[in-house]
Amino acid sequence: MTDAVENAVYDVVVIGAGPVGENVADRTRAAGLSTAVVETELVGGECSYWACMPSKALLRPVVARADARKVPGLSAAVQGPLDAAAVLAHRDDYASHWKDDGQVAWLEGIGADFYRGQGRLTGTKAVSVTGPDGSEHRLTARHAVAVCTGSRAVVPDLPGVADARPWTSREATSAKEVPGRLVIVGGGVVGVEMATVWQALGAHVTMLIRGKGLLPKMEPFAGELVAEALTEAGADIRTGVSATSVRRAGPDGPVTVELDNGERIETDEILFATGRAPRTDDLGLETVELKPGSWLEVDDSCRVEGSNWLYAVGDVNHRALLTHQGKYQARIAGAAIAARAQGTAPLSTERWGAHAATADHAAVPQVVFTDPEAASVGLTLAAAERAGHRVRAVDHDLAAVAGSGLYADGYRGHARMIVDLDREIVLGVTFVGPGIGELLHSATVAVAGEVPIDRLWHAVPAYPTISEVWLRLLEAYRG
Repeated sequence: MTDAVENAVYDVVVIGAGPVGENVADRTRAAGLSTAVVETELVGGECSYWACMPSKALLRPVVARADARKVPGLSAAVQGPLDAAAVLAHRDDYASHWKDDGQVAWLEGIGADFYRGQGRLTGTKAVSVTGPDGSEHRLTARHAVAVCTGSRAVVPDLPGVADARPWTSREATSAKEVPGRLVIVGGGVVGVEMATVWQALGAHVTMLIRGKGLLPKMEPFAGELVAEALTEAGADIRTGVSATSVRRAGPDGPVTVELDNGERIETDEILFATGRAPRTDDLGLETVELKPGSWLEVDDSCRVEGSNWLYAVGDVNHRALLTHQGKYQARIAGAAIAARAQGTAPLSTERWGAHAATADHAAVPQVVFTDPEAASVGLTLAAAERAGHRVRAVDHDLAAVAGSGLYADGYRGHARMIVDLDREIVLGVTFVGPGIGELLHSATVAVAGEVPIDRLWHAVPAYPTISEVWLRLLEAYRG
């Protein structure tokens, strides 16, 4: 950590040292710009300690067991329960036991100066840092300040919620023991992944879904197949219901959840997986005429609209709340900051240019690591139609692909390709099924590269793999 300096000048000041801030710093340092990084919690951010890494460490044993149980000759060997203590210990290792020494060392190794404390804007290109000991540092940026502070879980303001001490995604991924009963409010990615984990580790999971089904932002069949598997595993999924109040009996007692239909459910823990809000409420945005607590609107180089020095990268700009997309934005923003600082002109900000985050509009990939996995990139059928495209949805049963039967007995899955009929390119792809997460990058290349259908026909999938679904989709499209 940087020694106390009351006033320091850098080319770039980065507020937030999660994967996004780390990548902005990496790109600006690689370009020769002096860079300071400010972080109030742990270097590595949400992804390293409470999201991507611990959640996937929890999910991997669950999904691996589910896959193994469907393989002849192996299924009998994996019929027992998961070793919950070993799974949680594996998770702790991947979360670095919530210590950031290694990440701090990496940050300092690239030549960035690190300040631990709360960073706040105090005016144009000016940042103050309040350290854990109350010390104050004043930093000035010659060229850019990048806000990379991410987002936080939203807990609805229900009667009794504060005293009930509900879980958010942080508690769900860092819990030290398995609850006997867990109520999950919300059916998005966090909700279904945590339902998959804790049901498999021994909790009885009840999901409360306000809408019609799970994973509402994906194709309907994705949520349907995931719900089917969760129900078979023992989860209780209730749709069209909302929690209206929660009450915990004593410091460690059970939680009573009251529903809008008058029913009451008793549980040991309750997880609210009901959305995210930007971490911008204590950043001094008012000093530069921006609204505290707001999402920050940016151009395709991630520069805040109306500013020539302030950047908002990752979740805070609300373009795509995914770690890999935030890191993509960080590479774009870091390159743009460096180019502007060095007077490079003109910047390559045209569509698909080096300084434009075009993929955030057209080709955002996401994998939901449930059993079965769900993965998508680009537009769904409904989104494509809303956008005014003339499209055709091409569907195929993944169980009818040779590679899927070899992967698992009783394989269940589905694939959909959305084709723009005017341009004959792929606008979106969705896969659901065991092991399909690794198919997604091929779909992302097809969507981002706007590869013509006629050319995709010559991209021959290896036999016998699940990737053969590409050939079947193209055959179905051509008729």
